Amino acid sequence: MKAFSGIALIALSLTLAACGKNEEAAKPTGEAVAAVAAPAGTSWSDTIAETPDGYFVMGNPSAKVKLIEYGSYTCSHCKDFSAEASEEIKKIVDTGKMSFEFRTYLRDPIDLTTALLARCGGKDIFYPLSEQFFANQSAMFEKVQGAQAAFQGVDKLPPAQRPGAIAQIAGLVEYAQQRGISADQAKVCLADTAIAEKLAKNVEKANNEYQIQGTPSFLINGVLLDNVASWSALQPKLKEAGL
Repeated sequence: MKAFSGIALIALSLTLAACGKNEEAAKPTGEAVAAVAAPAGTSWSDTIAETPDGYFVMGNPSAKVKLIEYGSYTCSHCKDFSAEASEEIKKIVDTGKMSFEFRTYLRDPIDLTTALLARCGGKDIFYPLSEQFFANQSAMFEKVQGAQAAFQGVDKLPPAQRPGAIAQIAGLVEYAQQRGISADQAKVCLADTAIAEKLAKNVEKANNEYQIQGTPSFLINGVLLDNVASWSALQPKLKEAGL
């Protein structure tokens, strides 16, 4: 899977890249991690902080186990993982033993469009909004498939206007409006080329650092897990880490 930089990603072909990879079993070996209570009146799964790279981390900032997912909003395996694992991950995060960070891995212009909207409401609704965008993936693709002529015409627009056009075609602006993101707010977010550049550079950085081969990909405490792309494959790895 190749990385794209900046406006080049906004301008690239509208063809989707592949997602997913093979899986292998894990061998649990780790020592148990102790639970850490959240501050009074709060829960760790509602504690969200922005990183210097512009990602959002959920949970105890001092958690012993740090789980990172590189995921794509247009990847069916990532959609399946979100449906299967989101609530389970929150339960683990609430123990204070683990933090969770979703890092957007851009594979195509629809991905970029969705990522810009998912960030639009800020850190506090990023995770629930991301889950809902994953749940909407099939409906989004149906809308795009039903408007192929308009979708192909997006290539003729200036690069900075393409996310907004794609969002309209895919029904994402209306979908986001129903979840608290106003049309004006969405318009501003979709035209934010600085954020688009940053997201694209983060993909390039991930490829250079970890040689990401598919989505979803997972890191535990900075180590990329080989051939783990589902919740059932990830669970033994978390046990190995002491959870």
